[in-house]
Formats: sequence, C-alpha cells, structure tokens
Amino acid sequence: MVEQTYLVLIVLAVLTTKHLIFDFFLQSLSQIKNKRIYGHRDGLLHAAGHAAGTCLAFAVITPSLAVGIGIVVAEFVLHYHFDWLKEEIGHSLKLRQDQRQYWWAFGIDQWLHQMTYLGIAFVLAAT
Repeated sequence: MVEQTYLVLIVLAVLTTKHLIFDFFLQSLSQIKNKRIYGHRDGLLHAAGHAAGTCLAFAVITPSLAVGIGIVVAEFVLHYHFDWLKEEIGHSLKLRQDQRQYWWAFGIDQWLHQMTYLGIAFVLAAT
C-alpha cells in the first residue's frame, strides 16, 4: 500500500511538471492567441502536446494499452475544451488581466487541469 501511494504521488508530480512545461514554457504566442478559435490547429497542437506528455506518467505506473489510449484521448479532449472554454468566456466577457474575473477564469481553468491529473492518477492506481 505504501509503495502504491508513492507511485501515485510520483505520477502527480510528473503530470504537474508536464503541465508547467507545456502550458508555460513551450506554449507559443500563436497557440495562446488561437485557442479561442474552435478547431484551430494551434489549440489542437497545444492539447496534443499535453496528451503526449501525459505518457511520461506511464513510466511510473504502466497501464494496459486500452487504458493508456483512453487516458491520452481523455487528456486531449478535456485539455482542449477547458482551454477553449476559458478563452471563449474571457473573450465574450472582455476580461482583462487587471480584472478579478480574469483570474477567476484562469484559476478555474488551472484547477480543472489539476483535477484531470487527479483522475488520471486514480485510473492508473486502479489498474
């Protein structure tokens, strides 16, 4: 049980580090600008990078192929839609960084991503 707990914590550390890298260091200005346009390749590429990066967690807890594919697909779909919705809401409400509501939207977006990682860790721990 203790070993499994450590593995889940390592998975969470891998996923949150992956998130930092893909959301803040590797995300291009073009991806940031175009995520609001539903189906734009920049938003899709950003979400695909996150989904691919999620595979790093599989080095810690290896799922079956079907579960691994399910996790990657879910991460892609969820990440894409969380980002798109945040951008769409921000645009429609004309939110700016000097407004509290902008930071609420940003915080909720980041929280949803972290909840996704908790779900992924749960699924991996259950396999």
